[in-house]
This record gives sequence, C-alpha cells and structure tokens, in this order.
Amino acid sequence: MSIKEYDTPATNTWCPGCGNFAILMTVKQALAELGLAREEVVAVTGIGCHGKLTDYINVNGIHTIHGRVLPVATAIKTANHKLTVLGFSGDGDAFNIGIGHFPHAARRNVNMTYIIHDNLIYGLTTGQTSPTSKQGFVTKTSPRGEWSIAINPLTQALTAHASFVARTFAGEPKQMKEVLKQAIEHEGFALVDVLQPCVSFNKVNTYQFYKDRVYKLEDTGHDSGDWDMAYQRAEEWGDRIPIGVFYREERPGYEHNFPVLAEGPLVDQSLVRDLEKLFKEYM
Repeated sequence: MSIKEYDTPATNTWCPGCGNFAILMTVKQALAELGLAREEVVAVTGIGCHGKLTDYINVNGIHTIHGRVLPVATAIKTANHKLTVLGFSGDGDAFNIGIGHFPHAARRNVNMTYIIHDNLIYGLTTGQTSPTSKQGFVTKTSPRGEWSIAINPLTQALTAHASFVARTFAGEPKQMKEVLKQAIEHEGFALVDVLQPCVSFNKVNTYQFYKDRVYKLEDTGHDSGDWDMAYQRAEEWGDRIPIGVFYREERPGYEHNFPVLAEGPLVDQSLVRDLEKLFKEYM
C-alpha cells in the first residue's frame, strides 16, 4: 500500500501548522506500512477540529455527534470484528461529554485504537479551556486562569485498565508512526494521546514548549509491563514530559465475550434465527 491511496480530493481547512497534519500523515503511513487496505479500516470522528479527518483519509468513515466516538466504534467493531477500527477525538470531545464512555471501552478492552488530538484547548470554538487545560491557563473564558485541575488522559486510561497506553508528540512524527503501528496491531483497547499544538489559540503549549521538554521512554529503559512505573511516568509534567508506550498488557479483546462471534462477524452470519427456544424461555 502507498500513502497516496489514502488521499482524498477534499480541501484541507486546518490552520497552517496545526498538529493535526502530523497525525493525519502518520496514520496514513502506519496503515500503509501495515498493509491495510482501505476497505479494511474504519475511522470514527467526533466534534472538533479533528472531526474533519474523516474527509481527509480515504477509508470507511463516520462522523458522529459530540462525545460519542467510543460507543459508535464499539458497535462497529462488534458487528464486524475483522475491521481495523480507529477512533479519533479531541481532548474536549473525549474528556468532557465523552468521558462517560471512556472507562467502559477501556475496561471492556474493545479492540480498537483511540487517538486523542490533545491540544489542551477548544480550538474549533476559538480558544476556551478544555478538560486537559492546565491549572492557571488563561483564555477568554478563564481570564483569571483555569481553576480546575486538568484531566490526565494517561492516568485515566491506566486506572480504567486500558491494555495499551501511549503518548506521542506531533513534532516527533517518526516515533508517532511506530507507536501507532504498535497500537493498531495490539489486541484490545489502545489509547494514543497526541500532544498536538494549536497554533491559533494555545500560545503556551507550543511546538517549542514540547521540544524543550519531551523525552522518549524507549531511551530510558522503561518497562511497559510495569503498571506502577507507567503510572509514575504518566504523572510527570513540567520540565520533562515523557512520550512513547507507557503500558502494555496482553488480554483478550471484547469480542471474545460473545460466543456468537466465534462463528464469525455478525455481518457474515445469516439473519434467519430459530427464536422458538427464546420465546419459550420468556413465556
């Protein structure tokens, strides 16, 4: 596969310099290097700047309502577990209205990759604080600084028992591609939180901000099988910010919970069922 095969004729309207461009490029590269045909992949997007991604990548796509990426992606994967399902959310879409779905998708170990376009701000609506905005962050809706403590996507995922937890940075596309490939190949729920600068409205968490702070976990001898170590690393934020694979655990994906799926994907099974036994059970 060539990344050109995933291109679409849609005009890209993201702000020049937006970190979403790196996410789009590396997702295409990861899919191409894994040899996944367009019809084998489904992309699900929510509301936010990230939501345009389904216009820009030539795979099966569905653009759903605010915060509902995970239930839609879960339904798609359950109906046809042969598909590679990628969920895309912004930090607001994922961790504000969508946070109710997050721990359940993680604990159920739904076999999908969930990619967070995390710019620590609401970009589409021109720069309000988001759930991941750091305490003290000044915006038009928080002129005295954000009062609340920020949500940490990584610790949320770890405490919800996600089986793959990673963070990448849009300014390190080579590492991001390799992490995405690992996440896509992983059986189970894989979170990839992407530090993605918003060049229009977030003047604090810029490319230079991250370049001065990020370090790669693979360069430190980090043990991704150690949950406690992963949690400690996930709490780091300040002069040093870790990126890479924090945690990985092998356990069966959600589809193994349904005996009927042992016969194959629901879409390949006959719609004709003998309901007599079921009727007698409830008579």
